[in-house]
Amino acid sequence: MAVILRGLVVIISLVVLGFIMKTMDLGSIFDKSWVDEQIRGQGLQGELLFVAVGALVTAVGMPRQLVGFLAGYAFGFVAGSLWSLLAAVLGCVLSFTYARLLGRQYVKQRFSHRIQRLDHFIHDHPIRMTLLIRLLPLGSNLITNLAAGVSSVRGRYFFLGSGIGYIPQMLIFALIGSGINLDPVLRIGIGVALFLISAALGVSLYRHFRHGQSPDEHIEEELGDVLDDADSRS
Repeated sequence: MAVILRGLVVIISLVVLGFIMKTMDLGSIFDKSWVDEQIRGQGLQGELLFVAVGALVTAVGMPRQLVGFLAGYAFGFVAGSLWSLLAAVLGCVLSFTYARLLGRQYVKQRFSHRIQRLDHFIHDHPIRMTLLIRLLPLGSNLITNLAAGVSSVRGRYFFLGSGIGYIPQMLIFALIGSGINLDPVLRIGIGVALFLISAALGVSLYRHFRHGQSPDEHIEEELGDVLDDADSRS
């Protein structure tokens, strides 16, 4: 239940953010004002700029859900989903590559325990296990990327699993942020329903395929009783 509530809080907070964006000029980078001035109506140049900035901000820890939300606002549901997904994957590549090539010593010192757990979790089935991590509506995207960067996982498998796992939430938040021709309440309701389905799918697949392993002790704490019940039945 805590997992679902956390995800719903993210959705609600972005809905509130969308309302604020419509009523206030925030004037800071990567918000409605920036999208209106630099992205909308700029064609391919604006789209590529959005992807580049979206990749950078997700690479340093900004929630990819916000990127999806703003992409939906900027480009509509379909194009927003695609561009935000590309930005999220590129952000993953950037932080992963930084850890692997430049920040290995720092990341190992800071997250050594998480690196060991993640490495053990995804080693045998890197695409499938990375997908499971991404489908769960919890955990730190940035820390996962950094830890994977200094683990033994091959980048192409990690990026593929991440990209597939990102799809549900990018679709959901692009839908919420888009100007699609639906009543706003209905659009938000559909987004919440899709999020619940995605979260339930992620938890179910994680229970089924994790085989008693976990990439992060915090995931075990958050899922708590759900995983205890699954283990007791296995």
